[in-house]
Amino acid sequence: MSEFVVSARKYRPQTFDTLVGQSTIAKTLKNAIQNDQLAQAFLFCGSRGVGKTSTARILAKTINCTDRTENVEACGKCESCVAFDEGKSLSVFELDAASNNGVDDIRNLIDQVRIAPHLGKYKVYIIDEVHMLSTAAFNAFLKTLEEPPKHAIFILATTEKHKIIPTILSRCQIFDFNRIKVNDIATHLQKIAVKEGIDAESEGLHLIAQKADGALRDSLSIFDQIVSFAGKTLTYKSVLENLHVLDYDYYFRLVDYALQENIANSLLIYHEIVDHGFDGHQFIIGLSEHYRNLLICKDPKTHALLEVAEQVKNRYKEQAAAIDAQHILRALGVLSSTDTSYKSAKNQRLLVELALMQLCSIKQELEKKKP
Repeated sequence: MSEFVVSARKYRPQTFDTLVGQSTIAKTLKNAIQNDQLAQAFLFCGSRGVGKTSTARILAKTINCTDRTENVEACGKCESCVAFDEGKSLSVFELDAASNNGVDDIRNLIDQVRIAPHLGKYKVYIIDEVHMLSTAAFNAFLKTLEEPPKHAIFILATTEKHKIIPTILSRCQIFDFNRIKVNDIATHLQKIAVKEGIDAESEGLHLIAQKADGALRDSLSIFDQIVSFAGKTLTYKSVLENLHVLDYDYYFRLVDYALQENIANSLLIYHEIVDHGFDGHQFIIGLSEHYRNLLICKDPKTHALLEVAEQVKNRYKEQAAAIDAQHILRALGVLSSTDTSYKSAKNQRLLVELALMQLCSIKQELEKKKP
């Protein structure tokens, strides 16, 4: 039986062009390599799973490649690239500062820095989660970071830039990584699904991308989990079941009932949602998001802010056409108040049900206010 490799490792970006959602940073680094204007210390900042360590590895591999392509990418064939790919390169060192955060760890690294690389032009030091270094370790690192040997390049990565001391920040070229957009993640997952021979519905992939909250690595972990559950056919329904996410359809139906002033059916739908084990607070947050999406759909200029599958986007546009912006704003006010009061409420179910009754009364309320 062949050994299973998780998608986050199997499809880890190997070139600047395969980075997802970080095209500006990739272009800047490629230009720096091409023009021979490399800084000696970089700081990559951003939330988890956005490609900081992957970019650091790609940069380390590319600058030591002896036969770079015209597009400023590593060739993957020269001695340096082969050694890097096999994990045998003596010119690239990775240090996890979360578990090696003492002053002795940094002193050992500094001792190595003085030695010239035996292969390639540079020795690259990638320090992950650099904010975890102790104050003494930071201080020991300062002088080397300010005046490193010409062959040394430091790439520091962190999820918490605010914890890095100013004296370190001033010595680095800083790159802030974007949270990856839902559409970019969904497109990337679709490519992987094709390579793996998986028939995946776009609505399901968009739901995975939304659940990942801007982290590509998280989306790949979720993708693997759902493939294990659903096999070679990944449907919207299988994603809903596996992630325990509420179906969009509930929200569309609730808004329709609110417009029809149908309190009874609104309460019955909420009862069904609670019976399926969903949390009332998360339901209120989800319904607020739904009304927010309807408001976005009222103006064609803001349609691009809606990060859902095309089929769902069309349903939003259709429902938005049937509801006034004033009605949506009043609904958002009701839901915002419910969200704020939820944790302190003694009877949380009644609080949500009252909110649904208020939503069903908005139409009547606005009509009374008309002159």
